[in-house]
Amino acid sequence: MSNYRRFAGIAIIVGVMLITSCDIFYIISNGGFDDNRYYAVEVSRVVGELEKNAQNSARKDDNDIVLHTDVIAGLDLSDYRYVTRVSVYSPDEICNSEYAVEEVNGVLYRIEYDRNNNYNALLYMNIAVGAMLIYIIILIVYMGKKIVKPFGNMNTLTTELAKGNLAAPIKEEKSRYMGRFLWGLDMLRENLEDAKEKEIELQKEKKELILSISHDIKTPLAAIELYSKALSEDIYDDGEKRKQALEGIANNTKTIKKYVDDIINASKEDFINMDVKMSEFYLSELIDSIEKYYTEKLDILHTEFIIEKMSDCLLKGDFDRVTEVLQNIIENAIKYGDGKCISLSSFEEEDCRIILVENTGNSLKNEELTNIFDSFYRGSNSKGIKGSGLGLYICRKLMQNMDGDIYAKTDDGKFLVGVVMRKV
Repeated sequence: MSNYRRFAGIAIIVGVMLITSCDIFYIISNGGFDDNRYYAVEVSRVVGELEKNAQNSARKDDNDIVLHTDVIAGLDLSDYRYVTRVSVYSPDEICNSEYAVEEVNGVLYRIEYDRNNNYNALLYMNIAVGAMLIYIIILIVYMGKKIVKPFGNMNTLTTELAKGNLAAPIKEEKSRYMGRFLWGLDMLRENLEDAKEKEIELQKEKKELILSISHDIKTPLAAIELYSKALSEDIYDDGEKRKQALEGIANNTKTIKKYVDDIINASKEDFINMDVKMSEFYLSELIDSIEKYYTEKLDILHTEFIIEKMSDCLLKGDFDRVTEVLQNIIENAIKYGDGKCISLSSFEEEDCRIILVENTGNSLKNEELTNIFDSFYRGSNSKGIKGSGLGLYICRKLMQNMDGDIYAKTDDGKFLVGVVMRKV
């Protein structure tokens, strides 16, 4: 958007400079800014016509009495660009126009003129071009507001989607140019989020299957171990068979144990990307990004969103991952709270800064607090609400990978989640 403003400003400045240059060229080509030649020539022409009219009137009158009104009436001022009025000069008459006093046959005449008449055409042209420039400015502002600005807002949106941050809300636009596009983009975000939830559900089923197989394998393994024990206690009479059975069962036992261990270890591996890129960032940047994401969304939901004043500090961690953690927590506050109020605050503890997300309407039992960060765990307040039970589990893993932590507690009907981050 800043590039567009710069481009629009340059375009307007260039337009004004072109108009100014054309004005200067026109004025110079018409005699300059203060040239007396043209109106002075017309004044001389008027004097000549007055003399001619006076002579003609004298010939017609036998008494040589010349009427000054007849002399003036004989003038046709429509042929003059600068001269506007001719009258008999009277020192008592007030005249607001520029004029020259000329004597014709002993009579003084006032010849009024307007030197600016030469620039009337220029004035009209400037008015027309100025109106066009104003129209162009309005068009540029309109395009910037309705087209360029929505595209600018989508820069961070597409970046967040590319990072897999599907919880970020998409700001609605009433613009007929961008409204349907953003609506379609939001549909894409929802489809991706659904696909992600299905993938998580599939992984959950795989994990449960692996654990089930592991449990099934342990049963025959226990039996094999019992047979091994029986053989080792000389239950079989044939020594060679007993030895072969012992060796076979022992080898199979080791193989099955190793297989079971591999399955269990594989089932414990995280199938969600938990990589973090450690860097340094300011708390104010983090809070500003969260405020930008959720102010309008919570306003639409009629949920009061309070961000308490926080002193700024430099934090260690992955900015995008911490943003993802806070978004997960706020999304949970929206889903499981009563929709009245969500607030953000912070406080310091030793070398850490803790961001506290608090929502009203807690319905989780205190004894469930120890389990809410476990994978696939869903509390008693999740009935009828979509979810995978992985949100807070992912949050804790991410914060631990950034040398931080996360905790939850209840307080007087409110649910609080604290995000612990290291200060630089």
